[in-house]
Parts: sequence; C-alpha cells; structure tokens
Amino acid sequence: MRVAATRLGSLVQRRGFASTPRRLDNYAFIGLGQMGYQMARNLQSKLKPTDKVSIFDVNTSAMEGLSAEMKAASSGAAVELAASAHDASKGADTVVTCLPEPQHVRGVYESILTDSLPKKDRIFIDCSTIDPTTSRQVAKSVSEAGQGTFVDAPMSGGVVGATAGTLTFMLGADSSVVPRVEPTLFLMGRKVLHCGDQGAGLSAKLANNYLLALNNIATAEAMNLGIRCGLDPKTLANVLNVSTGKCWPSEINNPVKGVIETAPASRDYRGGFGISLMRKDLRLALVAAESAQAKTELGTLAFNMYDKAAQREDCKDRDFSVVYRYLGGKEE
Repeated sequence: MRVAATRLGSLVQRRGFASTPRRLDNYAFIGLGQMGYQMARNLQSKLKPTDKVSIFDVNTSAMEGLSAEMKAASSGAAVELAASAHDASKGADTVVTCLPEPQHVRGVYESILTDSLPKKDRIFIDCSTIDPTTSRQVAKSVSEAGQGTFVDAPMSGGVVGATAGTLTFMLGADSSVVPRVEPTLFLMGRKVLHCGDQGAGLSAKLANNYLLALNNIATAEAMNLGIRCGLDPKTLANVLNVSTGKCWPSEINNPVKGVIETAPASRDYRGGFGISLMRKDLRLALVAAESAQAKTELGTLAFNMYDKAAQREDCKDRDFSVVYRYLGGKEE
C-alpha cells in the first residue's frame, strides 16, 4: 500500500489521498465566524447523507444562514441547529471548535464538559489561534473529564482558503491520535502538518505569524524607501522577489497599490487578513515567547505599530499590509 507522506525531521505532511480509517459520523461544529462558517460548510458538504452535523454559534443569524445554505445544496450530511455548545456536543464523536480568543475557548469547553455530557471517547479539534498554555489547560480538562482527546489544529490560508477548502492545518497531537483526526481536517483543507504533541501546532502557527508580522513591516518600509528614492514600485518589487529580500508580503501580499492586482493594497486594503487579527496573533506570540523564555526584541516594537495602526481611522478594519499607509508610504 502506498502512503503519500513526506518526513522532514519530526514534521510530517500528509495529503488527502492517504489511507485513513473510516470517518466518524456524528459531528459538532462550534464557532461560525468568517473562517468557521466556510469550514463548517465544507465539512458538511463532503460528508455522507447518513452523517450528521450539529452547528452552534452565539450569532443565531450565522447559524440560520449556514443551515439554509447547507440544506439548499441538497447534499452532504444532515444539519441540526443546536441550542448551545453543550447541546451540539452531546451526540458528537468529533467536535470542531473555531473561536476568536483564549477566553472564548475556555468558556466554551467549560460549558461542554459538565456532568450532564454523556461519556464518550470523543475527538475535540480546536482550530482557534490561541496561546499554547491555554490550549494545554483545556486539553487537560477534557482528559480529566474522561470525554476523549483534545488536539490543537490552527490553520493557514485565510478566508479564501477556508472557502476553497485548501487550508493548511498545523496539528498538535499525540502521533497515535493523528489517524483519527486527519480525515476530518482533510474535509476542510488540503494539507495537515503534524508538528508534535498537543500544543505544538499552536507553537508553529504563532512562530509563523510572528515572522509574517515582522516581514510585513519590513516589506512596507523597504518599498517606501525604494519608492521615495525614485524607484518604480513594480520594478522594486521585481528586484526584491528574485533577491534575498523575497518573502510572502513582498511577492503575494505586496503593500503598495498596483504592484499585485489581487492584493488587498489594490482595493484600499479591503479583505485579506485583518490588522486587528494580526495584532491579536502577535500578542499571543509574545505571551508564548515570555512563557518559553524566548527573546523577541522586535516583537514589542511590531506589536505597538500594529496596535496604533489598528486604531487609526484610515487603517482600522483593513488588511494588515495597511501598515504601509500607517508608515506614510506613497500611495500614488
């Protein structure tokens, strides 16, 4: 039997055509924000009609809208609107959560793990981006309650990837649990990177987003420098992207209008990865760094910049590449 797997040290990437056990048939999906809404839609659409998905969000409009969309498709698993996160989880074999902040994750799992929850060997998959310490505390509470196993699986790919079902998941779980978790993640994404034990997925995600946050600021400053020295923006970007300065913010998400037509900068920084979300992820990375006693001398400077930019009227609620505008970058 062929198994499509690539091993790089302890990092394993498995693709959707790998051999995996039969999927469990009762699911709960909790948290229907911009990412969760699309992930739940993909999950339901790719399950069998004999399966069931219970969905819950504090925003009842999001629940009702998603339910209507799922039912209109006339395919996939049966859909059930739950009255609470606890209600959604009662009959589920697999529970997926996608929530904004650590306190939301703690609160949801406290509401789920009550004495009235039927005992079952569930898999809890948390796709939220939170700090590893909080995640490990929740994992411990799941284990102590005898309700199964909690894993962390934050994702990369944004709303576009969530909609297209092409997300990359960074999985933190004991290797023995990976075969039980992967089938569900492959219904919502394209890649699963097993990063190590529970908590490791979040550590990888926060390290990646820390680097992304700094690269974004450096790209904005470099582009502004070159343009003010008389360089054409596209010419400068072409130089960067075949040289040692090449990075995702310079090549894919360039912060200067017109350089990359599909980038948020070309539509007044609308869409993309919100600056408030980058501020949040950077804050979590700094919390994790302090816990791990890792020096992050540039991190505090970067956080202060994102924090100030996120509050400025012409930058707030826009893609995080809007720091170029915050820095006074030339936009014409």
